[in-house]
Amino acid sequence: MATSERSTSTEITPGELTSITMPITGMTCAACVVHVGNALNDVEGVTNAEVNLATERATVQMDPSRVNPDDLMKAVESAGYGAASEQITLSIGSMTCAACVGHVEKALNAVPGVVEATVNLANEHASVEYFPATADITALRAAVSGAGYSIEGIVGDGQSRPDEDARRAARVRYLRIRVIAALTAAVVMMLTMQYQSVSALEDLSPTGVNIFLLAIAIPIQFWAGKEFYTGAWGALKHLTSNMNTLIAIGTSVAFAYSLAATVSRETFEASTLFGGHATGTYYDVSAAIIGLILLGRFLEARARGRTSDAIKKLIGLQPWTALVASGDDLVETSLDDIIQGDEIVVRPGERIAADGVIISGTTSVDESMLTGESIPVEKTADDDVFAGTVNGHGGIRFTATGVGRETLLSQIIKMVEDAQGSRAPIQRLADVITARFVPAVLLIAATVFITWSFIGPSPIYVNALLATVAVLVIACPCALGLATPTAVMVGMGRGAENGILIRNAEALETAHKLEVVVLDKTGTLTEGRPRVASVRVFGVSEDELFEAAAAVERPSEHPLASAVLEELASRGLQIAEATDFEAVPGRGVRGSVGGMIVLAGTAAFLEGEGVDTSQIESDVTTLTTNGETPLIIARDGALLGVIGVADRVKPEAHAAIAELKALGIEPVMLTGDNRRTAEAVARQVGIDNVVAEVLPADKADVVARFQAEGKRVAMVGDGINDAPALTLADVGMAIGTGTDVAIETADITLMRGDVRDVAAAIGLSRSTMRTIKQNLFWAFFYNVALIPVAAGVLYPIWSDGSVPSVLQPIFGNNGVLNPIAAAGAMALSSVTVVTNSLRLGRKPLHDRRPPKSGAANPEPATAIN
Repeated sequence: MATSERSTSTEITPGELTSITMPITGMTCAACVVHVGNALNDVEGVTNAEVNLATERATVQMDPSRVNPDDLMKAVESAGYGAASEQITLSIGSMTCAACVGHVEKALNAVPGVVEATVNLANEHASVEYFPATADITALRAAVSGAGYSIEGIVGDGQSRPDEDARRAARVRYLRIRVIAALTAAVVMMLTMQYQSVSALEDLSPTGVNIFLLAIAIPIQFWAGKEFYTGAWGALKHLTSNMNTLIAIGTSVAFAYSLAATVSRETFEASTLFGGHATGTYYDVSAAIIGLILLGRFLEARARGRTSDAIKKLIGLQPWTALVASGDDLVETSLDDIIQGDEIVVRPGERIAADGVIISGTTSVDESMLTGESIPVEKTADDDVFAGTVNGHGGIRFTATGVGRETLLSQIIKMVEDAQGSRAPIQRLADVITARFVPAVLLIAATVFITWSFIGPSPIYVNALLATVAVLVIACPCALGLATPTAVMVGMGRGAENGILIRNAEALETAHKLEVVVLDKTGTLTEGRPRVASVRVFGVSEDELFEAAAAVERPSEHPLASAVLEELASRGLQIAEATDFEAVPGRGVRGSVGGMIVLAGTAAFLEGEGVDTSQIESDVTTLTTNGETPLIIARDGALLGVIGVADRVKPEAHAAIAELKALGIEPVMLTGDNRRTAEAVARQVGIDNVVAEVLPADKADVVARFQAEGKRVAMVGDGINDAPALTLADVGMAIGTGTDVAIETADITLMRGDVRDVAAAIGLSRSTMRTIKQNLFWAFFYNVALIPVAAGVLYPIWSDGSVPSVLQPIFGNNGVLNPIAAAGAMALSSVTVVTNSLRLGRKPLHDRRPPKSGAANPEPATAIN
């Protein structure tokens, strides 16, 4: 592919300068103006930078051959300020192969003010980061149009996209009509070639037959095949080439030869160089190639439409209207007209239109479309509800807190769309090859024609022409361009359907290499809510023990207090008032209840208060060995009992760890608990490697330690206090929250809170990477194996006419590949790649059978024997 070299001269002429305007954030005074100006003027290639505090903009004159907007952004950020850019996603039309991706990217990146543009062939989207004060949609549209392509529309941020769906449907209809016309014409031509057996044609001369074929061929060549010519011309204008170039040249050669043979039949028949079949023309070959290539694109377009099924399903969850309370009336309101603060009424069975907080009513809500969890969630006043979920048996009224693109559903859709459009590192090799692929094929085709013209069998030029056309039409950069993005789209969509949100293709690729998974204990392996697990009493009933404990624990904010109060409520007991309350951090609490001093805390705390705890030492040891935290209660110096509080292990945790081990991954538990408690939990779930007594700020150091050993590490946490570790890990997974914080801080967000999804996400990554490698192997193997076949490498073997009869329709009598067969193979190659990617959507991610008994923690409130 021809490319223009950028100037490396240090001298800048006025004609080479470009001016762009950048919005600047963070400036507060004149000194800021100076700092930003100096930072920009220090960038090599910038001739002048003027900064305006009032408009908060910087106007920069620069040499685009030596500096790009990204350099300017980095300079501003290094000075302590920000350069405000915007993101836009464009729907691109007329792209057919990987070379087209490079052409569109080059055109967009050349627009002044564009920071970065990336193009995805699978979903036909271009993601553009730009400075709106310099670049706009008009400039982007002109750049794309100038490259021979078109901008069909702007893709919304998680909103419905009927225009894009309509465009895709129109494209399929367009191709269907032309496929039918081209293939029908090809069949008619092939039958006409046998005119001796067709009574209606018996009286026509060979020239008359050729003219009849020409009349059929012209509309096929220039109407059905129009997109090949327009695509090739657009590339030629920029001194580049693409797959359209190959098809346009190949079919034009066959058509031009046939036209010449029609006009000068006698000359052709008199020459041994141009002998051929009965009519000496190849109109049928040209028409069949066009029909088969368009058939491949038609099948590919239908299959590629299915790669975005997951997004379509998510978008389809959004209702069009909602009942908004207006005074005493309920008004059916369009989704676009709902604003924050509106009170919305949802009847049983209806879909919820916005995110919000319930004001009144009780119901159950099916949130499976967001989290993948099939069990409905009970909801009552002050609980959150989310757009796209389905109301159950009860009616509710809620206040809208998030509407339109601010809803969780829209954020998920936008995240998945962006992720599907991102580029995986493994795709770089394919990008490098496709950038040089078409020029290489053109060179090979020219070499083939010259070679066959000198050493080929008679008729020399006919065989040279057929081999050249076969080389041109069999080469397929499409399969190379689609191998990675189609698999990424399907894989990420499959994950989203199961509550696994993957931020970008790089995270998806990295996950398949993981060797260690570090899991934060609280909220990941455990439920994150301490509960009473066991009780031991001395001379009082359990109810009396809990009444005394709850009285002094109610004013406390310690997690153990909430566990005691929850147990008291479940027993239907009343809480007495405590006076003279005092909390001793890390030790316990004291207070006066009914005139008696009640103590609750550690053994050391009670010993310090003069209470003898020797009789419960064995009980305390048993509790800590079982992973429970002992809370010892005394009243007026006498022991009442000990309560064991535990953060219960999730029922599925044991199975989750087993799944990780089955994948060959080492699970590591990370916790701030004491080692004895931590090891007790680790034993329950099957983890051998435990890192205990770690402060939240030190979690990242644990991840770094494993990375220093050369291992790929994933960190799994709640996405909030684990943020540093999540960021440092090769892959950060936030589990169980579904909040904005989790989505923003992690590479992968596990919406359903099921720790088994860690293994499911890694398994999905491995399946996706396996599919990508299969696709790339097929694409490389196809081109490496079949281009030589098309060039005539089999001719020396079958030159004596020994081609097996079953292969003669493909290789003729002497091993020369039929161009029609070459076109069929090319059409099949890209369809095969897309179809292989679609298999990912049918593969189950995980086993959701109930966990085996014994995997969970002991039941609460069990007596200590």
